[in-house]
Parts: sequence; structure tokens; C-alpha cells
Amino acid sequence: MADQRRTLADPTIPEDLLTAFGDYERAILSNDLEALDAAFAPSPSTMRGDGAGLLVGHDVISAFRGARGGVAPRTIERIEYRALGTDAALLVSVSHYLSGGTGLQTQLWQRIDGRWLITSAHVTPRAQALDRSVWRTVGDPLYQGAWDGPLAGLTVAVKDVFAIKGYRIGAGNPAFLDAAKAETSTAPAVGDLLRGGASLRGIARTDEFAYSIAGDNAHYGTPPNGAVPGALPGGSSSGPASAVRTGQADIGLATDTAGSVRVPASYQGLWGLRTTHGLVPRQGLHPLAQSFDTVGWLTRDGATMQRVADWCLGYDGSESTQSVYGASGADLPWRLLVPEEILAAAEPETRAAFDSLLSRIAASDDPPALTRVGLGSLEDFFEPFRTVQGAEAWRNNGEWLQANPGAVAAAVAERFRIASGVTPEAEASARSALEPLRQHINHLVESAVLLMPTVPGPAPLRTYGGERIDAVRQATLRMTSPAAVGGLPAISVPLLTVSSPLGSAPVGVCLVSRAGTDIALVRLARRLARLVADPLSPEQP
Repeated sequence: MADQRRTLADPTIPEDLLTAFGDYERAILSNDLEALDAAFAPSPSTMRGDGAGLLVGHDVISAFRGARGGVAPRTIERIEYRALGTDAALLVSVSHYLSGGTGLQTQLWQRIDGRWLITSAHVTPRAQALDRSVWRTVGDPLYQGAWDGPLAGLTVAVKDVFAIKGYRIGAGNPAFLDAAKAETSTAPAVGDLLRGGASLRGIARTDEFAYSIAGDNAHYGTPPNGAVPGALPGGSSSGPASAVRTGQADIGLATDTAGSVRVPASYQGLWGLRTTHGLVPRQGLHPLAQSFDTVGWLTRDGATMQRVADWCLGYDGSESTQSVYGASGADLPWRLLVPEEILAAAEPETRAAFDSLLSRIAASDDPPALTRVGLGSLEDFFEPFRTVQGAEAWRNNGEWLQANPGAVAAAVAERFRIASGVTPEAEASARSALEPLRQHINHLVESAVLLMPTVPGPAPLRTYGGERIDAVRQATLRMTSPAAVGGLPAISVPLLTVSSPLGSAPVGVCLVSRAGTDIALVRLARRLARLVADPLSPEQP
């Protein structure tokens, strides 16, 4: 742990202070009360505070710690050091919890009688269970799943577009929620998870009518990005993604029309699977654009994603899905195609990180065949996709929008305004243009799997203005729409790290395979992740 910490810490930290910090961290993980008492200055003025209050005095802190118990397993991601004098220093460290979420420790250390001791500490824990920007409704649990099953013990955050018996669909808009009626049945996609043993943690926020990829919501606030504080979370499945990343749920049940699973997965360092179009039943789902809408899941690791896919897409899982377990049981070919146009559309640092990943794959003990391939103009995919999506989005929501002027935020209202102007002739022409593109991308994945960056770059800052966000949105959709046009399964895996104005940030790598091979795609993605995994990492793909 000391070696890992040294790579993340300011190299100017005195060696004996770094050693003292390491001893403290080991003590807190093992709940060694004697060592923890020894790490704090034995003074009545020693302080320790957190969101619950302030403790003053060594003995008071010791009594609190004895009743609290240990902390959840975690690693130190970063240490910032500021010298305050010859014998005083400030350390600020970021903790990453293996069960999800991050915390912050701010400590004042002083050298007393030759030893570094903590004289003041403030702890910022992981996000609390109820964040109104993340959750619309939450319980412990909200709905209990089956008491046993392959998903027992897991919790689910459901995007606010799925029907849940006794609850209304809000679709990210308070006026729509107020006018909605309580659902009389639960969507099959939700029911499948419950029958598998998972419990419903709550209903999570979405961008208005799922018509965005940023993750912001003018009515309820923007959910936090659990990987990059201060960045956008990614949408439209922002609520489920943030809930999973911050450890408030294990599974995010979401939808992906043009990237609404893959984008937040990339922005927040999650696994995100968009399933084959039409594979998971869409009954009880408020639609955006039926030609592209599909169900998907978000998890923190590949093993959990595999559990979900095996159950929900297997013989024993869904009551209403035609099982594809037999077709997906055979491994997909260990042959990867890199679309040149999508790689060219990525930001320079993302391209560099992706090229480095390709080099690591090629130099591994089990390298797949890697080939660059031409996908065709991304604009050729994006324009007809956007036209058909807009026409369907207006048919699904236009009547309500006309009856409720001013009810949606400006950016979403503008999107719907453009959608309202799509003529039947333009829609028909766009559908015709999509057909050969669909055939082309399906041909590419007949005997190979596409490999590409999921999005152009890291999550944008929350402070970015509308025009800048719209530019990011359009660049992103050009990269994500081909899989949607093909109706293909696509999984985003957190394999890249790039710099951002807020520090290091994740960017996903997306794999796309032929229709109906969703389970095999998850397995292949895990195989690839293991191939390039850091052998010292405690987390398993």
C-alpha cells in the first residue's frame, strides 16, 4: 500500500510523515483502536469532525471510535500535502471505497516529541443515501425482491421512465409527474430483477423525457459525478449512474436510445450495457423513440454485470423475453475491429490513451486479432438517426408539450421544437437512408467485434454553457449512434484514464457485437478487461 500511495502523493511529503499516514490508514482499515488512539495527539484540544458534528478532546474521540466500528474497505487515490511550518503539515486525501463512492479526509499533522500526530481532522464521507438530485423516491428497500436467487443481496436504482406498480412515471419533469396516474403493473424489465433476488432501492432521476446526454436537470438539480466531482454525470440515465457510482445502489436499470447508458458509464467509470434492440421487453416504459429505445444496465464491475445479463437474458430469467442464452453461450470471435472514423472523432488525449491501450492489448499474452476498419461517414449515421428520433419523440410527447407550454427546460424545449418540424417526407427519407447503414454495420460484426472509445473525451464541467454542451452532445452522438442504428448490443468498459480540468477522469471503451450476443459480449468485455488490468488492483473486472 505504501508503494501505491507514494505514486499518488506529492513527492515532497516528508518520508516519516508519509509513513505515519500509512500507519494510520492501516489502523483504520483494521479497526486497530490502540493504534488509532496513538495516531491522534493526546490533548484535550484535539478535534475530529464530520457531517454529524464535532468532537473535541482525545478521550472523546477515542470513545466515539470505539462505538463506531471500522470503516468499509477502501484505497487512497490521492494525497495533497501543504507544509505549514517545520513541524506542521496539512494532508488532504481522497478515499475510494471498493463498494463504490469516494470520501475526503482533511488532517492537520504536527510533529510532537519527534512523532507526527493528528491534531485536527475532518472527514467527508461518501454521499448520503438520499440525494434529491439522484433520487425521486427511495426506500430501504422500496420494493423487496425475492429472498433468494442469483441477484440476491443486490439493490437497483430504476430510471424514472419505467412503470412500477403503485407509483407514477415522472420522466424527469415535475409537471408530467403531477399529471400522471399511478401504474397498475410493473414493467417486465423491473420485475425480472426483482424475481432474481435484487431489491428496488428507489426511482432515480433522468434528463427530461430522456432527451439529452449531459445528465443535467433544471427542475431537480444535476446528480453528482461520483468519479469526477464538479463534472456532469452523463445522461439521460444520470440518476441510476450516480446512484451506482456513489455506492447507493448496485445496479442501474436504464434505457439507451442514442447512448443514455453508455455515456454516463463512460463519464463515471462504470460498466454499461445497451442490449440488443427489442431483446428486453419495453412494456411499461415511457418511450422516446421506439426505433432505437432499448433497455440497459449499469454496474460498478464486470462480475455484477455478468450476473445481471445471465439472469435477465437467460432461460430462467425473463418471463417474456425469448432466451438468447444458447446463441450467446458460444464465445464471440477473439477478433476486434477499430472503426477509423470513430477514433478520429475522439479528442486527442482520448485517441492517445486508446492507442496506448491497443499497444498493451497487442503485447499481452492473449492478444486478439486487431484490425482497423472503415465505418463510413459518421454524419451519414447521425443525421438520419436524429431525424427519425425526433419524429418519434414528437409523436410520443408532442401532445403533452403543446398542452403544457413552458413546462420543460429551454434546451429540451428547443430539441422538441426542432423535432416538431420533421415532416413525414423527411422521416421517410431518413428511414430509407438508415437501412443500408444498418446492413453495413451488421455486416461488420458478423465475424468480429467493434472496439472504440465510447465518447469523445471526459465528462464536461458542470459550469459549461449551453452552446458548449450542445457541441459535446452532437460530437458524442456521432460516436454512439451507429450501434443504435444497427440495433446492436454495446458495452462500455472503464479502461481509459485521461486528464481533465478537474484532474484525472475515466473514459470508456465500447465493444459492439452482433444482435443477440449480449451475454457473450459481456464475457468478452471481461476477458479484455482482465487482459489489461493492473495486477495490483483489488477490483476484479
